[in-house]
Amino acid sequence: MTTYKKFCDLHHQQTPLILGNVWDVNGAKTFEAQGFDAVGTSSAAIAHMLGYHDGEEMSFSELEYIVKRIIANISIPLSVDIEGGYGRKASEIADNIKQLSDLGVVGINIEDSLVNKDRKLRPIDDFSGSISEIKSYNEKYNINIFVNVRTDPFLLGIANPLEESLKRISAFEQAGADGIFIPGVTNQDEIKAVISASNLPVNVMCMPELPSFQILSDLGVKRISMGNFIHNSLMNDLEIKISKVKAEQSFDCLF
Repeated sequence: MTTYKKFCDLHHQQTPLILGNVWDVNGAKTFEAQGFDAVGTSSAAIAHMLGYHDGEEMSFSELEYIVKRIIANISIPLSVDIEGGYGRKASEIADNIKQLSDLGVVGINIEDSLVNKDRKLRPIDDFSGSISEIKSYNEKYNINIFVNVRTDPFLLGIANPLEESLKRISAFEQAGADGIFIPGVTNQDEIKAVISASNLPVNVMCMPELPSFQILSDLGVKRISMGNFIHNSLMNDLEIKISKVKAEQSFDCLF
């Protein structure tokens, strides 16, 4: 079985795929050692590691370098968060995806919002057209990659986020998306409504009020992501450790 086929199958099993989100080689190796079936990059974590804000401030070549190092050191499937695609034309995005596929990446996340000064949703037709072009490009060049489409109405806190999400999910499914990612949704009834509205595997993300994995499994969620929360938590722990070293004038807290 190819790594791509294995990754696809992980979205159609009885229990959800718990995706470890990573930003460096050691983190990816740790998730693999702990028995995780797949990992995905966190764009925010990588950006912060490199001194950028999230929102495509880093270059695609910088992202590509990190991905290359991660994939060279693990044997489990890797999906890559490409944010808005690191290009405004579908052809540019498709070329970027091909480069990742050539490295061995088997999945990507691409989101329907863009950051200028503020993050805003792209028009449905515009983004759906891009997804359709990307899928056509992948088929033309035999690129096997799972296209997980992220839609951001809940994340952005817009009015009637469920209604807007359902419109977008329908359009993106018709455009050829392989999965739907809805960060920010936590209400069980809204999660159920999203799942009922699509034949695609639905992905949710770590949030303070997200239900337990068992409840999400019972609702029909097929993929659960950690986002940037693992990275944030570890950075908080680092700050505490550094503060203790300085305050105690000792390295005792490290052991």
